[in-house]
Amino acid sequence: MRWGNSRMTKSELIQLLAEKHADQHLYHRDYQRVVNRIFTEISDALAQGDRVELRGFGAFSVRQRGARVGRNPRTGAAVRVDKKFLPFFKTGKELRERINRE
Repeated sequence: MRWGNSRMTKSELIQLLAEKHADQHLYHRDYQRVVNRIFTEISDALAQGDRVELRGFGAFSVRQRGARVGRNPRTGAAVRVDKKFLPFFKTGKELRERINRE
């Protein structure tokens, strides 16, 4: 595996699942629905402020960034930045160990 330059899009993930599980006799659109549904459920849970934990993989949660005074990089003028909520992902122990194997 090439580190740093490898990427996988959602459509590539769907294609990979379809290829790896060709013996399941499912249509490509079925894999697409499953992947889309998983992402939708995770997004909906985060939008409600819930935490989503996938054992061995990691946990998705929402963190709040407080209001602050920022700077416009072009003019240097002070700009008020409102508080906001951001998605956060923390890797699970098994995933960290798998990534760091040599």
